[in-house]
Amino acid sequence: MSNNQYDVIVYGATGFTGQLVAEYMSSQYPSVSGLRWALAGRSLDKLKQVKKDLNIHDSVDCIHTDATDIDSLQKMVDSTKVVLTTVGPYQHYGNELVALCAQTGTDYVDLCGEPAWMHQMIEAHQQTAEKSGARIVFSCGFDSIPFDLGVYFLQQHGLEKFGHTFARIKGRVRGMKGTFSGGTAASLKATMVAAHKDPKVMQVLLNPFSLTPGFTGPTQPLGNKPLFEQEFNSWSAPFIMAAINTRNIHRSNFLLDHQYGEEFVYDEMMFTGPGEKGEATANAVANDKSMSGDKGPIPGEGPSKTEREAGFFDLIFVGSEGAESLTVSVKGTMDPGYGTTSKMIAESAVCLVQDDIQVKGGIWTTAPLLGNKLIERLKANAGMSFNVE
Repeated sequence: MSNNQYDVIVYGATGFTGQLVAEYMSSQYPSVSGLRWALAGRSLDKLKQVKKDLNIHDSVDCIHTDATDIDSLQKMVDSTKVVLTTVGPYQHYGNELVALCAQTGTDYVDLCGEPAWMHQMIEAHQQTAEKSGARIVFSCGFDSIPFDLGVYFLQQHGLEKFGHTFARIKGRVRGMKGTFSGGTAASLKATMVAAHKDPKVMQVLLNPFSLTPGFTGPTQPLGNKPLFEQEFNSWSAPFIMAAINTRNIHRSNFLLDHQYGEEFVYDEMMFTGPGEKGEATANAVANDKSMSGDKGPIPGEGPSKTEREAGFFDLIFVGSEGAESLTVSVKGTMDPGYGTTSKMIAESAVCLVQDDIQVKGGIWTTAPLLGNKLIERLKANAGMSFNVE
């Protein structure tokens, strides 16, 4: 176990998203808050410049840490309760860090949207993390917190109102303005390169239960083609984050001892509106390859502060069983890929430190590990709302 010199270390603090996390931590958890945190990255000079540019308090240390230097990773892991890492693609830069955290009992949060790599990490380190007490938590950004906690929120209200959870839930993006991060694009490209090299990786990517070892549930909707949904009076298009979100949500159900049921079915799509215009938009979305092409966002770059603050997301989750149905919404008031994501991962790390999470070690998703405590933090601090409609 770490010697707890720090509560949280923000690793990758010189990157675009890492700087947003550092800025949020500085404003939300200043030195007087009692939270001990630090910045880490490959260049001490750049870290010090970030600290100066963001006017971060002198009590926040800068730590040299390089993904290719095991000794520096070990020193970082040994000095903190939680490592918050924005250094991706994680399949390139995360292997040793996850292994060290699992071995030493240090908690870990990231922004991973790479299901094949997550599958590998679960296989390699689940038992080690259970023994050490490390809580390893992937996907603590727009993928997959609003979706994972949205389903969880609906199911808890289903239990309260009807006495049961729903075996069928539809997640739909009702509205969204913003950009996906360059890190997300880089992770997608790295994953597809790996899949084309290794058929086993492709098998994992195509399996909706790739993160639930030993368990396979019912056939799931593919969600890969536009369709008109009469119940919503809208065309729906494939949603690019569904490939990771659905996997995480099935893992949450798995880790909750199948609270949602062993026959749970879940899919995600995005509304494009009714009529011919909605159909045309759905087809355009389905054929959009910009995220995996050379014209996609580049790591280290991102939208301006004005653009981030003008962004938003509006998600709904609909559970139905016979005559009973329930709809909840999850909304965010900033650009999802940058503005709200930086707040979500920061609050996930702080939640592990401050909210007395009495859950054993292992590789977790946010719903079964942090649940309502994280929901309350996101509502209070991150401009997010969770409501029954």
